[in-house]
Amino acid sequence: MTVSKQFNVSRRGLLAMAGAGLAAASFPTQLFAQSGSNILIIASGQDIPNFDPHTATGYSASFFLRNVYDPLVRVSGNPPEPVPGLAESWTMSEDGLTYTFKLNPAAKFHSGNPVTADDVVYSFQRALELAKGNSWMIRGIVTPEGVSAVDAGTVEFKLETPFAAFLQVLPWIFVVEKAAVEANLGDDQGQSWLLTNTAGSGPFQVARFEVGTLYHLARVADAWQPAGGNLDGVIWQIVRETATQRLMLQRGEAHIAVDLTSEDMDSLKDAPGVVRVIEPEYRTFSIKMNTEKGPLADVNLRKAISYATNYQAILDAAGYADLMTGPLPNGILGFNPDLEVYRTDLDKAKEYLAKTEYPEGGLTLKMVHVSGLEQQRRWALIMLDSLKKLNIDLEIQPLKWPDMVAACKSPETFPDLFPVYQTANYGDPDNIAFAAYHSSRNGGWQNAVYHNPEVDALIEAGRAEIDPAKRVEIYGEFQKKVVADAPDIFGVLERRKLGMRDNVKGYHFTPVASNAIEAWPLSL
Repeated sequence: MTVSKQFNVSRRGLLAMAGAGLAAASFPTQLFAQSGSNILIIASGQDIPNFDPHTATGYSASFFLRNVYDPLVRVSGNPPEPVPGLAESWTMSEDGLTYTFKLNPAAKFHSGNPVTADDVVYSFQRALELAKGNSWMIRGIVTPEGVSAVDAGTVEFKLETPFAAFLQVLPWIFVVEKAAVEANLGDDQGQSWLLTNTAGSGPFQVARFEVGTLYHLARVADAWQPAGGNLDGVIWQIVRETATQRLMLQRGEAHIAVDLTSEDMDSLKDAPGVVRVIEPEYRTFSIKMNTEKGPLADVNLRKAISYATNYQAILDAAGYADLMTGPLPNGILGFNPDLEVYRTDLDKAKEYLAKTEYPEGGLTLKMVHVSGLEQQRRWALIMLDSLKKLNIDLEIQPLKWPDMVAACKSPETFPDLFPVYQTANYGDPDNIAFAAYHSSRNGGWQNAVYHNPEVDALIEAGRAEIDPAKRVEIYGEFQKKVVADAPDIFGVLERRKLGMRDNVKGYHFTPVASNAIEAWPLSL
């Protein structure tokens, strides 16, 4: 499907309307209210990087993909459980190596063509060959040769090794229409075409979009999915400032806001017509350091900074949160609550600083953060204040999310300090461990530069082991080795904070990627 980048109302017309008293931020809401359409407006500070389900990552991309594409299996409930997607049923062999999926015969692409086993095989093989996006979730588990079409409606996976979280990762490997992509392969396996075009089967399709402003998804008229809510469409509206998101929510100009701070949530406590969602989630916030290039390639300097960090200030700024105890979130399988981690200790910070080539400080580091994301800006200022105690200056640069992602491509372009939220896509330690610390992830925002062969081996052993007790031992060693390397400043575990209007019906919190809203079950 080819989508238009142009709106029926031009940017000049939009600006003219704003000048006449209609705020640009409220334009989509008022426009669709006048048309009588049920259009859900979601305010977010993060742009959608591209439309390719096998290369795009981040919560904004996850929102887009969950609504425009379908996986074999979806996730639902709290605690989250796999539920049918394109596959209406599945079986697993006793040894955990063979999975067989029966496709829903009603499933069809936006083109009208049926979803077949060949499309599923093609999608998994393409994801593995591109080795981008969410393919890390199945790398070393699924091989291109290990997925096959038994018949038009049956797909079989023969795994390289057992994987306890296999069903949990399948919601993040999306299926494309083979014929549509192959018709537009170019010289990069269709990546250029899928930057701004789609080949999906999801309940929504792209109606129009303008990068940096909004993305309008319209419900597919004859969608194959079971009946959901009454939405005609959903708009992902880019609103950089969280305070503006809150005000839009209060005024009814947005139905859901996904980037609110703790102060925003407090302000909304008694706001008429607003519902607050504050729920625990496997959501870590850490500040990654450039372990490969520049001053922070020295582990002693990383440890000095880790001890100099004002963790209490980070926690206070977070509000609804708990301090991290190492790389894994509290309560997940294998988490060690007694792990020895860095806490504020200026004497130890100076002790490690003395072991570096900057024993008296006197250097300047660079930290970036998402432009308009107030929480990250505050943490950057806390780091600025913390580093002053070591006579280290900090240059702080706000960037748009796509520019931050681009900076992760090499150690040379990666800044010294890089803040990262990581929300678990599945409730297993492999999610955080592999995505954030395995060297195969180098070049991406979740782990731009850190690599340690011993850590890699532990991560690989943990994802292949079925015995929970043995997995606990493996992840115990993993946590110790990562803390010893100090690749991150381990920050906070934030509770998910969402604000929504009380006329949004059908919403149920699921603690995985909960800011990547699935819109098709919702109603207004």
